[in-house]
Amino acid sequence: MTNTSIYGSTRGLKPLQIKRLEKIGHRKIKTDQVIPFELARLLTALSSEIKKQLGLLVGRDGVIYAVIIGDQRQVVIPDLAELRSAKRHLRGIRLIHTHLKDEALSKDDLSDLALLRLDMIVAIGVLADGMPGRLYLAHLLPPNPQGALYEIHKPIQIHQLHLECRTFLAELEAEFEQGQTKKLSTKKQDRAILISASRRARIDQENSMDELDELVRSAGLLPIDRVIQRPKVYHPKYLLGEGKLKEVIMKAIQQEADLLIFDQNLSPLQVKTIGEVTEMKVLDRTQLILDIFAQRAHSREAKVQVELAQLRYRLPRLSARSTALSRLTGGIGGRGPGETRLEIDRRRARDRIARLEREHQSLAEARVRRRRKRTQNRLPILSVVGYTNAGKSTLLNQLTKSDVMTEDLLFATLDTTTRRLRFPRERELILTDTVGFIQSLPPDLMAAFRSTLDELRDAQLLIHLVDISSARFEQQIETVNKILEELGLSETPCLLVFNKIDRVNVETVMILEERYQAIMLSALNKKGLGPLLSAIEQILWEGKDS
Repeated sequence: MTNTSIYGSTRGLKPLQIKRLEKIGHRKIKTDQVIPFELARLLTALSSEIKKQLGLLVGRDGVIYAVIIGDQRQVVIPDLAELRSAKRHLRGIRLIHTHLKDEALSKDDLSDLALLRLDMIVAIGVLADGMPGRLYLAHLLPPNPQGALYEIHKPIQIHQLHLECRTFLAELEAEFEQGQTKKLSTKKQDRAILISASRRARIDQENSMDELDELVRSAGLLPIDRVIQRPKVYHPKYLLGEGKLKEVIMKAIQQEADLLIFDQNLSPLQVKTIGEVTEMKVLDRTQLILDIFAQRAHSREAKVQVELAQLRYRLPRLSARSTALSRLTGGIGGRGPGETRLEIDRRRARDRIARLEREHQSLAEARVRRRRKRTQNRLPILSVVGYTNAGKSTLLNQLTKSDVMTEDLLFATLDTTTRRLRFPRERELILTDTVGFIQSLPPDLMAAFRSTLDELRDAQLLIHLVDISSARFEQQIETVNKILEELGLSETPCLLVFNKIDRVNVETVMILEERYQAIMLSALNKKGLGPLLSAIEQILWEGKDS
């Protein structure tokens, strides 16, 4: 953006009026003034004459960077990307504009102030004779106990304004800096606002948001607020409506959020445009789950599977990155237009995917050899499946006296664990614990873990473990059954086992036991595992159905 730029339509304006606008743009304001009376009078007189709002974008150095021609109701602020300053909490630009009816700052004015992080916003009323009327001023506030986002000053006559602009903004910036320093010294977790735009049944939408909340906490983030919308039509750029997105940004500023997390999967365009508008990091559900898997992967195989899924997800989204990636590269050996930075990134991603796929194939072959060795031993194989955080690893630890890491978080463990379980009368079986399932499991992740999940095909019996204390346990049962069907395991014998009965009242346990004909237990209580062990023996060795 250059000095004296004029934005907005000049249609209907006389050449002399346009020249007056250009002259206004060439003026410079003293750094300690908000706006001098003489300049205000020129602005209101011309605004009255053309019956349109006029605006000025003024820097802290007093330079007028743009003159804006609006309509009778508003001025539209041009793109301020070139005027961003990473060092400042405020943008270093103030908006001064006219109000044809001498009215107070509007809701849109205050939204622009917050969303664009302007130094201040000023409206000058236009009287019937074109003279300046009252002056309306507002500015942002640093974080405060009251949670106020901005301060609106009382309207005054323009000649009554005695505000040392440069000193005031320096002090305000210092308060923001002090607040940020304090925040960083006490901050332990990034703060996230959770967002859902869906036309699903409200109860399903809220249940999904509850699960997103758990996922966010599992990722080590702090969910601080929720925004739920049920749009008739999804916005192609923002998913949410523009008004709702403004509300989200206001909440983010007010609550000092660090990132926005959507419960829905976003297109590359949506991630890019939402990030540009909000100037915040934006994640969708798939990105969040992939990040959790990346944090929890410990074995080489799990790390390869997760990185594969991440690269497959990110590859089509490389085009959404900044235009800086489109610069051509040259050098010796490069002729013609050369290769763009974006093409190089894509090629490197594809090369990395190819290398990981080869390594993944090698690891999968080693896994197959181990599976063959186990089957040669002719020991029955029992696999524990279930929704994430159902307690599978805890149950394996109790049954086999193991010490697999357990934690009350979604996807606490990703690596498949195999142990031997001994029964009386010289009976043994191989017990495997698999990665937990979840609704809307990212397809790339499902594909990456396919070889791991293929181990379930060798099982003579599945234990479908359910967290009975979850309000969504019925939906979780359906999700697991659907995934088992996709894996071709719907015909494998399966024991339905309800876990965590110690968190539910006795009456509920009895009702659900009768309704589902399930085995009830608490994996934390070893004494309650008898019915499960008996059912396993009956199915595997005595040929009886549970």
